[in-house]
Amino acid sequence: MQVSCLVSIGKKRDKVSRDQTFGERKVIEPRTLVVPKRAIHGISAILLPVANHSVDWSGFEQHVERTFAAGLEPAVNMDTGYANLIEGSIRAEVLNRTKAIADGRRFVAGVFVQDAPDSVLDRESYLRGIAEVEQAGGTPIFFQSHGLISQGDQELVRAYQDLASSCDSFLFFELAKVFAPFGKIYDLEVYSQLMQISNAIGAKHSSLQRLPEWERLQLRNEKRPEFRVFTGNDLAIDMVMYGSDYLLGLSTFAPDAFALRDAYWRSGDSRFYELNDLLQYLGCYTFRAPTPAYKHSAAMFLKIRGWLTSDETYAGSPTRGSADREVLIQIAEDLEKLLRGDLV
Repeated sequence: MQVSCLVSIGKKRDKVSRDQTFGERKVIEPRTLVVPKRAIHGISAILLPVANHSVDWSGFEQHVERTFAAGLEPAVNMDTGYANLIEGSIRAEVLNRTKAIADGRRFVAGVFVQDAPDSVLDRESYLRGIAEVEQAGGTPIFFQSHGLISQGDQELVRAYQDLASSCDSFLFFELAKVFAPFGKIYDLEVYSQLMQISNAIGAKHSSLQRLPEWERLQLRNEKRPEFRVFTGNDLAIDMVMYGSDYLLGLSTFAPDAFALRDAYWRSGDSRFYELNDLLQYLGCYTFRAPTPAYKHSAAMFLKIRGWLTSDETYAGSPTRGSADREVLIQIAEDLEKLLRGDLV
């Protein structure tokens, strides 16, 4: 089966882009951004498993603990956890169970506000969601919403500043519309202002394109080096080589493999590249259109690995065809070999 892996490097215009902050052309030289042997901060979005048309809470708890054990920071109530489909009671139960498992360890949780395309910003719902995450001991990440992104640039920045004043620390989120209709990739000038909110510790960038992420990394290096750019590009997971950390849905397929890959990079072990290549193949295959169906791919892969008993998805989420299992079985077999240290 032929699979197209679109890494979106922007053809021959990668190196030059318009700096929207200052209105002048700047040169992007990706090779200068590479940081060998850096410690990578990995955050893994947790799949919310489903069995017999209900949430598989046992499978969820085991996967959260598995992610902690691998050395990654779990992120719950994210897109991978069907944030836009689940009810508030399920979201609250996810938080309660994650708090109990975390037992003081760090985790991230999405603050999601359901609204319609013509909505205004629902500030109270955001504030309520932020409080719920902090009470559970998590770090909130602000999802976008129709009401949030429909504002003008300065109103949007002020909205983030206002929400930020209600919490100790937070992450924000840029989401391409291929993932959700309420997503938006901000202008670099807007991003620069959001990045400089003092208690913003990082941002997830999910454009599925390298160039805007390279721009954000260059801006971060110049303006606020301690700020973390978390790649959400499941089609270019090697962005960690350039200084990105990650908050990925793909890592929920194999948190153990991602942790090993990260350790290889930290130690300068060339096995990083082979393991990264296989994980990237998995990402290119499972994040093909329709992109939201990757959650069904994740459930299938985790079942193949013996980590879930069912590969059902939450009602309303798109699914893959049964033929995908053959490809996923082969990838899982190859992955197990690399985890054992064998050559594929």
